[in-house]
Amino acid sequence: MKISIIGGGAMGSIYAALMAGTHNEITLIDSWTEHINTIQTKGLKIEGASGKRVIHNINASTDINEAKGSELYIISTKTSQVTEVASKLQKFVKAEEKILTIQNGLGSGDKVAQYLNPKNIFIGVAEGFGASVIAPGQVHHNSMKLIRIGEMIQKDFSRAKDLTKIWTTSGFEAKAFEDINQLVWEKFICNVTFSGPCTVFKITLGELMSVPEYWSIALSCMREAYKIGVKKSVSFSFDDPVKYVTTFGERMPKAKPSMLLDHEQKRFSEIDAINGMAVKLGKKFGITTPYNEVITTIINHKEKVMR
Repeated sequence: MKISIIGGGAMGSIYAALMAGTHNEITLIDSWTEHINTIQTKGLKIEGASGKRVIHNINASTDINEAKGSELYIISTKTSQVTEVASKLQKFVKAEEKILTIQNGLGSGDKVAQYLNPKNIFIGVAEGFGASVIAPGQVHHNSMKLIRIGEMIQKDFSRAKDLTKIWTTSGFEAKAFEDINQLVWEKFICNVTFSGPCTVFKITLGELMSVPEYWSIALSCMREAYKIGVKKSVSFSFDDPVKYVTTFGERMPKAKPSMLLDHEQKRFSEIDAINGMAVKLGKKFGITTPYNEVITTIINHKEKVMR
């Protein structure tokens, strides 16, 4: 199977590296020329949770047209780049070809559906998964727990199961789910809890949880998002959201959210799809979100200074 991964950052590179170990033909697309050129000439070097090795059989390119003819397109860019990617894919993706989009926050599936058939769109949720780019062509895989996959519009659950097999045969823990919206929201409230607050205070998940004042702010952000989810009739799998996000954080105390890693590299983050999205949805449903508003305002100010 020809699989194209659009977005060759830390996560996308790990996806490509593991999938290249199977009989699939893997194409990795990214706009970072130095990263792509290094993969082309020296291979992709990975280390960490999935082992240490150099992968040479990845077709790396900065031209998205090289993805044409794939049976599966995996969009692993930042949420802010999804619309641009989908608009380009629209020009050549065929009716029978599938799109799997994996991002933090909310809204990526809707962005893809503006350009491509929602019946062929799948949503992925990466749980307990972390990676970071060390240098061009070199990625450290911090952790990996589970890739959850589901149809954006429930049509035929066997299709999600088939996609899941691609991931499991590549060495990932993966599982198909019928109610992917539930999983997206459960990941979302974890993102809201840790992403913005950790970035504001410049600390890891464990450090955030160890300072009562900081943790209180983070939990207040979470409660606002959880209240919105309840208003939207999301079928959460738990009754105690504090326990849920606490357990999530305790599994990766030394981890830094991707938002903080972005700021450390002077890159813009996905704040609008995470804490900023809680603010946006709060206004829509008449729920006040003062904690998320403050966190979002601080992050936006930090990024304004970066410009």
